Formats: sequence, C-alpha cells, structure tokens
Amino acid sequence: MPSALRPVRATDMAPTGWTVPADVVGKLRRRWERGEFLSQLAGGTPWEPLSIGLRGPTARDTSEHLDQARAWVEQWQRAHHLRVEWRTVGGRISGANEIPGKVWVDTYAQLWSVLAVHKDVLTFTTLLKVTRHRAPAIADWMAAKPMEVLKHQGEWARLVDTALWIESSARPDIYLRQIDVPGVDTKFIERFRTILAALLDRLLPRDRVDLSRPPSDFAGRYRFREKPAYVRFRRLSDGPGFSELAVRVSELATTPLVEHTVFVVENEITYLAFPPAEGAVVIFGEGYAASRLQPLKWLAHKNLVYWGDIDTHGFAILNRVRRTFEGAKSMLMDRATLLAHDGQWVDEPNPTSEHLETLLPDEASLYTDLVEGVLGSSVRLEQERISYAAIQQATQRHH
Repeated sequence: MPSALRPVRATDMAPTGWTVPADVVGKLRRRWERGEFLSQLAGGTPWEPLSIGLRGPTARDTSEHLDQARAWVEQWQRAHHLRVEWRTVGGRISGANEIPGKVWVDTYAQLWSVLAVHKDVLTFTTLLKVTRHRAPAIADWMAAKPMEVLKHQGEWARLVDTALWIESSARPDIYLRQIDVPGVDTKFIERFRTILAALLDRLLPRDRVDLSRPPSDFAGRYRFREKPAYVRFRRLSDGPGFSELAVRVSELATTPLVEHTVFVVENEITYLAFPPAEGAVVIFGEGYAASRLQPLKWLAHKNLVYWGDIDTHGFAILNRVRRTFEGAKSMLMDRATLLAHDGQWVDEPNPTSEHLETLLPDEASLYTDLVEGVLGSSVRLEQERISYAAIQQATQRHH
C-alpha cells in the first residue's frame, strides 16, 4: 500500500505537465480511433500488457507543491480501470514518497472499460463473425479497417449483400440499375461507392476490375454497362425524314451519314440557327464533348468543318478534333473575324496556354496572341456574338 505524502510546505505556484488520467485515456483513444486495437483483436493477437509511463512530481515538487502533488496522486487512486505501478521519489534529505510511475492495461476487457467502447466492440465482432462466414475475403479487409466497418455498421449487411450479388450475378451487359438486392438502388450505390469499391477490390478476381478507372467511376471500374454517349445533329437541307436527331455514338459510328459536309459547333442556339446548306449536317459539339466524335471514323472522309469560340479554349478544342481528324478545317476562327467584331469581345474566364500542335500557321499566330494578351487581356469572341451574315457567308465558302 503506497504511503501518503509527508506534510511539508507548499508554494503558490505548481509545475505543469504532470500526466493525468485523461492524458492516458486520450493516448489510448487515439490508437483506438486508428483501429489498432480492433485489428489486433480481429487478427487473433493475444493481448500483451501495455504500460504507459507517467510524468509526475519530483522529490522537490513534493516538498514545494504538496497540495498539488496530493491532488495528483488522488486522481490516480480513483483511476479504477487502470493498474497503477508506484515508484519512490525523494530520500534521506527530503523524505521518501510513493507516487504513480506507470499505468498498465492488462487485458482487452480492461481496455474496453477504460475507453467505454464495449458496445462498439460487440458490434464489430458480431459483424466480423457473420461476414467471415459469408465472405472471408471481405472479413480480411474488415480486420484491417475496423473503424470503417463501425462507421458503416447500419448499412453493413446491405453492403455485403451488394458485393456478393455483384460477385455472383453481375455481367458486363447490365446497368447498375439492374442490381437486385433488397433495399439497394442506384442512389445507395452512389452514396457508398467508395467502401463498396474497397470490398469489391478484395472480393472480385483481377479480370473483373479495371484498375485504370477510379472508384468514383464505379460502373467502369467493375465493368457494368455505362450510360451511352449521344450525338445530336441537324440536316441543313430539306428532305424526307427527321430534320434533327440525337443518336448513340456507338450506332452512328457504324452508320455513316450520307451528307458530304459536316459542321461541328459548340453553342446550342448557333447550332439551332445554323444556315441552310445543301448536302450538309451540323453537329452540336457541346464544348469539350467534341471528343465524343472520335469513334466516328467515317468523318475522316467528309468535309469536316469545326467552328468554336475565338478564345484559347476554342483553339484547344479544334486541336483535339484535329488529333483524330487531321483534315478538319476551321471556320470563323481567324484574326479578321475577331477584329471585325471588336465591340463584341468579352473576357475569357480561365484561359489555357497549353501547346497546340495541330494548329495551322495563321491559327497558331492568333492563338499565341490570345495567350500573350497582345490584343488585350483574356480576349474572347463567342460564337453567338458573330453577325449572322458572316455565318451565312462562311457556310457557303466551306460548303
């Protein structure tokens, strides 16, 4: 039984930095929150008694700060869930006193009591036992990420059900919407895609996971059928059938249009108001979505004309189109058009300065001037600000 501190004079000022029970609990809780203790338990690792050293009063402190030292000792005497190991301070001159030197956690049960986590431990071990029976590969992940399991404990059964359904029943020709698990819909998949991805990466064979796709691209990563891309186009001459259609890119790729000239524009109202032209169509490119034209290989054999805004990004899109279709021409993307509409210029919000290797000399010269601000800072001429007469004339020239 440790002896009481001997009564000596105390001063008004007490030193700081003595370890109190809350410090020890905080240190243990940080390790709990990292999942260390539950990982040990899940892995079947026997508990090794854990000691934590305490910083406490020195012999001089027990002389000069008696009341504070007594109060500190009393805190540790009330720390019932921790085993306290005592040490002696002082000696013949100042008198010997027994004070706490270390605390020990001797068992898992003792640790759970210190941290008040019995309920969480029971929840985790129950979920682990059930999952280990149904999906051992997922159980291995649980042992490594126990706090993720606790974070998703309310949805855990459905998460495992979903992963197992995908393992057994998913095929590359089905959509996420076709996952048939009670209580699971596409919103559930979207909400929990990150942890579902972690489970599926453990559960599925390598040939069923496209590691080049991030977990955010859930459908692509796990080889579900993806939402098709569409191309919207208008025929610019009168004739039988539909004047405007939106069709799947994959289907249009195998069904070339009969028209010889294909215009691609980025602005919707410009697309809708594009002038008539015999034997021609206009495609709504939708900004950088012009890249979706890449599968339409037959465009290489057409009179392909691209028209974008006169700004740095407009030329960047033109550059992308030409990477696939080397013979693509540009329309109304020249210095004369820009200067003729100087009263219609606006600021480009976020100009680019990337190298554009496919631009023709006149295009490259204008692009460089836009990048370097030769004509003004962030100059931009949008398609819809160009006079309609200029559009009609250009259409006839490129037709």
